[in-house]
Amino acid sequence: MEQVFKRTQILTNHLLQSSPSSQTLSSNACLSYSPPELSENYAFDIKDMRKLIDRHNLEERDWLFGLMKQSKLFNPKVRGGKVFVSPDYNQSMEQQREMTLKRIEYLLEKGAFKGWLTEKGEDIEMRKFAGFEVCSIYDHSLFTKLGVHFFLWGGAIQFFGTKHHHDKWLRDTENYSIKGCFAMTELGHGSNVRGLETVTTYDSNTGEFVINTPCESAQKYWIGGAANHATHTVVFSQLHINGTNQGVHAFIVQIRDADGYICPNIRIVDCGHKIGLNGVDNGRIWFDNVRVPRENLLNSVADVSPDGKYLSSIENPDQRFAAFMAPLTVGRVNIAISSVYQSKVALATSIRYALTRRAFSLKKNEPEVLLLDYPSHQRRLFPLVAKTYAMSFAANYLKMLYVKRTPQSNKIIHIVSSSFKATFTWNNMQILQECREACGGQGLKTENRVGQLKGEYDVQSTFEGDNLILMQQVSKALFAEYMAAQKRNKVFKGLGLEHMNKPCPVIPLQLTSTTLRCSQFQMDALCLRERDLLNRFVADVSKCKAKGESNEQAFLMCYELAQDLGKAFSDRAIFQTFVDAETTLPAGSLKDVLGTLRSLYALICIEDVSFLQYGYLSVDNGANVRREITKLCTELRPHALALVSSFGISDAFLGPIAFNWIEANAWSSV
Repeated sequence: MEQVFKRTQILTNHLLQSSPSSQTLSSNACLSYSPPELSENYAFDIKDMRKLIDRHNLEERDWLFGLMKQSKLFNPKVRGGKVFVSPDYNQSMEQQREMTLKRIEYLLEKGAFKGWLTEKGEDIEMRKFAGFEVCSIYDHSLFTKLGVHFFLWGGAIQFFGTKHHHDKWLRDTENYSIKGCFAMTELGHGSNVRGLETVTTYDSNTGEFVINTPCESAQKYWIGGAANHATHTVVFSQLHINGTNQGVHAFIVQIRDADGYICPNIRIVDCGHKIGLNGVDNGRIWFDNVRVPRENLLNSVADVSPDGKYLSSIENPDQRFAAFMAPLTVGRVNIAISSVYQSKVALATSIRYALTRRAFSLKKNEPEVLLLDYPSHQRRLFPLVAKTYAMSFAANYLKMLYVKRTPQSNKIIHIVSSSFKATFTWNNMQILQECREACGGQGLKTENRVGQLKGEYDVQSTFEGDNLILMQQVSKALFAEYMAAQKRNKVFKGLGLEHMNKPCPVIPLQLTSTTLRCSQFQMDALCLRERDLLNRFVADVSKCKAKGESNEQAFLMCYELAQDLGKAFSDRAIFQTFVDAETTLPAGSLKDVLGTLRSLYALICIEDVSFLQYGYLSVDNGANVRREITKLCTELRPHALALVSSFGISDAFLGPIAFNWIEANAWSSV
């Protein structure tokens, strides 16, 4: 009541003032922007850190940033005295699609895609990855339309086709005179590729394949590029030869003529407006007795002779399907990598903003406090920085795994890419949400990028494989590795499971700060969880099978444990890449800061509820972990600007609030 009376008295005095001039008013000084570079110091060389996390093709990346900044096609706008580039999301869906196409044509003219399909070797593969990463930083629609054309359509020709396909299609694809799309997903089937309902038969009288959409659920759906621009597609279809279904195969089909008109016996409809990615013309396709030459079967795995005999060196249908699907992992690889760069954009924008935006004074007449000087703000952002660094190292590992692939490594690439794609895209959505909130109202503005990216990248959780299903595939693969090792009575080898051959790690009863920061303890803790969950998963699945359940039903009944095991595998595998990157560095400030980040990443993994749920940590030790995380965040505060500057993202690709947000919102900028 005393507080209420005091406030009422203040309000009464204010209302009863005889005149405005009866009291002397003092004005507060207006806020001003001070670049964080003036007050923040770099304890390590940010160029060296960028080399470590970007790893390859830095000059090509910066060249591509420059190409985009100098063209009006990339929608440059001046805010606060700086130029920023980002798509104009106020444009209609149709306008956004045409702008995406024009940007591709501009980059093509500048030579950005030279050699992407016609050259071979690790160098061109890594240059292609770097190009895609920069394109993803600018716009998800640009990245996706290029990815469909080069990696999916072009990749299908490369990997499913043979020399005559390469000679006929690859150069025209690289030059964009042919615009390709990838017709796999159907209305009724997405992740379950084996269940596709499109049917193809062979007519030996004419030497042609005949492709049909037998029912509405078989219509091809979400086909990027199909609605407006694609001239050709790779159609995935069940192949029926002499009444026998030989499984899913891929066929080249022309869907538009040279004038852009849809070809006979093909129907195409637009998928319509989406919550993001509206610069991509997703379409639906129906085939009504569409005939294509026998040569249009992509026949690296299987073929059909002119007289209609099915030919394949792989007799087992399961092995044939696995060989057929193996090259498609590149889609998951690209999605995983691109999601890391969106996290970098969001964190660089939100942390730079937090280094200059103030709120509330702790004491009367003192300056307001920088957002990033609040422990709560550090706690919400620095663990995400550590996560993003960890994902960067893991992404580099995944790229090299893919580039150096062999037929023997296809299974490993499938498991790791499935795990990383799910983990990275989930992390990215968490990071985008947290950064949006950390920017307050400014995070809602499209031009500041963070909020808009949420809608643009939400789709990554489901395309190229639903994340939950991918994690279940990972657990099934680990189950198979376990059973194979037991059956052969051999040690575990591969997938990082060698730790299963050693004695089980033991977590100390009392975790000190020194122990918590020890990389060996951190690895032991993550290995302990993975080991225990794998043992539990095998035991539970085996119990279900002993009761008469089928393999698939047993896995379904243990789905919660499968999810926990998939996460445990991913966290441990990602952490290993962090440790490997750290060990390449000589002693010095760069290694010291990276060690702090590594500890923070490890401890936020150990903070996961599973460590308490399954009894790996006591409640007291769980509290010790949380306290140590807070300390690590405080220690990283002086390095905040250096850590996000090391991402190497050109200023123009961040949100205006990352820089002079006052001038960017001034009347003169209207």
